[in-house]
Amino acid sequence: MTSGHRLFRFALVGTAVAVLYILLYAGFMALGMPQAIANALAFLMAVAVQYLGQAGLTFDAPWRDRTQALRFAAMIGLGLLTSALITGALGPAFGWHALVSAAVVTLVLPIQNFVIMSRWVFSRRRDQMETVR
Repeated sequence: MTSGHRLFRFALVGTAVAVLYILLYAGFMALGMPQAIANALAFLMAVAVQYLGQAGLTFDAPWRDRTQALRFAAMIGLGLLTSALITGALGPAFGWHALVSAAVVTLVLPIQNFVIMSRWVFSRRRDQMETVR
C-alpha cells in the first residue's frame, strides 16, 4: 500500500471515529447519563473502534496482538498528555482562546498519532527485528 493510500485510510478511520464519538456522547447524554460517564464511555468505545479500524484498514495489522494493543494504549495516553499541554500550558502562555487551543490539538494529534502508529504501534519492521535476534 502506498503512503498516500495509508494516509487516506488513516484520515477516513479518524473521521469516522470522531463522528462516532460525537454521536455516542450525544446519545448517552440524551439517555440522561451524567456528563463524565457519557464522555468516558463514548471515548472508550471510540478508541476501541479506532484501534480496530487503524489496525485492520490502515495498517493491515492483526488486532489480536497484546503488545500492539498496549502500544496503542500508550499512544492514546501520550495524546491525552499532548492535549493537556496544549490546552493547559501552551495556549494560556500564548494568550490563545480555549477554542484556538482546541483547534491546535485537532491539528497536532492526528500528525502525532500517525507518526507513532507508523513507526511504533503497528511497525512490523520492529517486530521482525526482535524475532530475528
